[in-house]
Amino acid sequence: MSRAKCPIHAISAFHGSFFSFSTVKMYSSCNLLSAPALCSSRRNSPAVSISGRCIAKQPPGFIFSSRKLLGNSRAISALSIIAHGKASSSHVPPVMTADNSSVADVEEDMENIGLFSLDPGLEPYKDHFTSRIRRYVDQKKLIEKHEGGLEEFAQGYLKFGFNREEGCIVYREWAPAAQEAEVIGDFNGWNGSGYKMEKNQFGVWSIRIPDRDGNPAIPHNSRVKFRFKHGNGVWVDRIPAWIKYATQDPTIFAAPYDGVYWDPPPSERYQFKHPRPPKPEAPRIYEAHVGMSSSEPRVNTYREFADEILPRIRVNNYNTVQLMAVMEHSYYASFGYHVTNFFAVSSRSGTPEDLKYLIDKAHSLGLRVLMDIVHSHASKNITDGLNGFDVGQNSQDSYFHTGDRGYHQLWDSRLFNYANWEVLRFLLSNLRWWLDEFKFDGFRFDGVTSMLYHHHGINMAFTGDYNEYFSDATDVDAVVYLMLANNLIHNVLPDATVIAEDVSGMPGVGRPVSEGGIGFDYRLAMAIPDKWIDYLKNKKEEEWSMSEITWTLTNRRYTEKCIAYAESHDQAIVGDKTIAFLLMDIEMYSGMSCLTEASPVIQRGIALHKMIHFLTMALGGEGYLNFMGNEFGHPDWIDFPREGNDWSYDKCRRQWDLVDTEHLRFKFLNAFDRAMNLLDEKFKFLASSKQIVSCMDEDNKVIVFERGDLVFVFNFHPDNTYEGYKIGCDLPGKYRVVLDSDAWEFGGPGRVGHDVDHFTTPEGIPGVPETNFNNRPNSFRVLSPPRTCVVYHRVEEVLEDNKNDEPTSLDEANAEVVHNDTGSLEESYPEDNDGDNDDTVQKLVPDI
Repeated sequence: MSRAKCPIHAISAFHGSFFSFSTVKMYSSCNLLSAPALCSSRRNSPAVSISGRCIAKQPPGFIFSSRKLLGNSRAISALSIIAHGKASSSHVPPVMTADNSSVADVEEDMENIGLFSLDPGLEPYKDHFTSRIRRYVDQKKLIEKHEGGLEEFAQGYLKFGFNREEGCIVYREWAPAAQEAEVIGDFNGWNGSGYKMEKNQFGVWSIRIPDRDGNPAIPHNSRVKFRFKHGNGVWVDRIPAWIKYATQDPTIFAAPYDGVYWDPPPSERYQFKHPRPPKPEAPRIYEAHVGMSSSEPRVNTYREFADEILPRIRVNNYNTVQLMAVMEHSYYASFGYHVTNFFAVSSRSGTPEDLKYLIDKAHSLGLRVLMDIVHSHASKNITDGLNGFDVGQNSQDSYFHTGDRGYHQLWDSRLFNYANWEVLRFLLSNLRWWLDEFKFDGFRFDGVTSMLYHHHGINMAFTGDYNEYFSDATDVDAVVYLMLANNLIHNVLPDATVIAEDVSGMPGVGRPVSEGGIGFDYRLAMAIPDKWIDYLKNKKEEEWSMSEITWTLTNRRYTEKCIAYAESHDQAIVGDKTIAFLLMDIEMYSGMSCLTEASPVIQRGIALHKMIHFLTMALGGEGYLNFMGNEFGHPDWIDFPREGNDWSYDKCRRQWDLVDTEHLRFKFLNAFDRAMNLLDEKFKFLASSKQIVSCMDEDNKVIVFERGDLVFVFNFHPDNTYEGYKIGCDLPGKYRVVLDSDAWEFGGPGRVGHDVDHFTTPEGIPGVPETNFNNRPNSFRVLSPPRTCVVYHRVEEVLEDNKNDEPTSLDEANAEVVHNDTGSLEESYPEDNDGDNDDTVQKLVPDI
């Protein structure tokens, strides 16, 4: 059997540098591919030498982009900027010029921008970085001067909207274009003649409504609206911009939303019982949509999700839940991305108190909760959205840009004016509102690429050339907003997790603001799912390139952490298919029963589904994400009720019965998902800086790499079994199987022995890598069946003796997980006396 030469893919050697993970051919000239961009974006750069290793040019790449709200379009957009137009309720002039008093204070720091020490290639763009850092510093100083500081500025919800103050309700609204204004609602029979509001010099309207007989004049849970007259003399009714709850009449089809005054009495307020879980070393994220989480064709509730779905997530060993569509959106089919009311919990699934119950329940299970925050654009709806406050005024007096700059052509939505003082107050306060009031543990920022560039990213193929990121095309106002936002979030909650959805790969997005970065903790590795979809749709298995797959998975800036995923909600909307459905298609409806022999299509589909997701997790980033249901190979696509499908909920739900039915093969995929998450829980490989790909065997379709102290072997060949396949490793000793996709419990034929000891053999001359096997100082031989992935760990004596009675392998750890006889999870979650399932973790999750 001939074997192809396997080049090493060294990753750990560049800890602290700016270069991406990349291929190194160690046999002739030393070449390391360097990429500043995160996706397929690649930079053509001359070879340079870092620490004795060579950095070589990269091939050109393609842009891969988010698909939400775009149909089949593959382009996304960015926002524009204007001058420093601001308005404030403090003594700040409506138009702000540069505050040069702060420039001298930061001039010295400009000579030592931290990003430059990580990436010297950024130095030619020093003027750009200096300018945006100055803008950030100046903006922050202005906020400190006029608002008492960033954290105080971001508590706008304590002043704007409806608030209780000294025996009355005070309502404030920023509407500088209004000529007259009043508050109306159920409390005054929708007659505002006796409730006229007053306007100050900054365009803020206010009114004090005294209590009646010791009770608030506006009853809790009653409808309210803001009525104002604009320049043409027409009166309009709008939902207050800072409203905390909004509902619609369920008996009227497409009824407009009403604002709701939400101030429950103490007896009805949800009181949090559980502290936030500590920040994990690496997030394993379960992306979920509460509304479509029911197995029935209807909208699920926050409390049902908390009681029925959160335990599923926890037993599969995720440590983080990412909730979509939390902010109120009038159009359900927008997936929550056309936000109408930014401070309001989506009423379809319950009340604000219900959402608090969900988050507290998650915390009780050890799950952190991230919110999918949409600050990149807003719904264009007038009657029930923020856009209703735009009545033709200039951008300085509006939440949005005017003209074409204020409208997103592809998303059909409005674009914020991030230079506006009150827009900053509104959006920054929105972040703090969700952190403080609901105890979210962080955010996933949607559409970051749309915010970063004036050209909207439309038809923009980011090649990785730094000129694409740092030029007049960059929306500096949006960059400054994101810097302020990340600064705020981490000041309010130091352990917050903040993720950027950016497809452009702008350097510095994932570095701290103190270094000149934008401040995100992670960015989504968005090229990975597109690569898998491309392979599954357009390439035969024999055409799959091990080096190209590896390149896609490792092409990221080493100092900027990524969340890897094989598929999210994006890959299954607008009539597309999940990975499982692409692999098995119609046979999923007839061939998933264990009572009949699996067809070749089903065998292939189950095997590759496990391999694709696990390789993505193990090699693609410093965190992992999965969308609800994909862990067990959910069939079909996601299609929200809309006119085009006769308002059907059939594909806007999750078929949990598929994984709960004992005789269906979906359980195997779910079990493997649980096991691979448990592997990281036990061995912390996602958080390890050691990541070395030692073999990309194109002839035999094998990838071998080390992550932490684990050795991973992926055999993508559809037919070939390799006996005694030689693999390299770092540490000498005895290795055993710790996870095997071919095992019986994962739907495989069980061809790999788990009780076999694999002893290493030293390779070459110590300290001389080129004399070693695939540049690894040790090696051992394994059995590698086709379409399998197997992980090996070095057996320590203390583990072998099992002195602490701890599980020494995932086989033993998984054996501790409780199952009932029916295969359903429901009866495995007995509630304690307060109904909070506080003991679920102890009963269902192995103590490792």
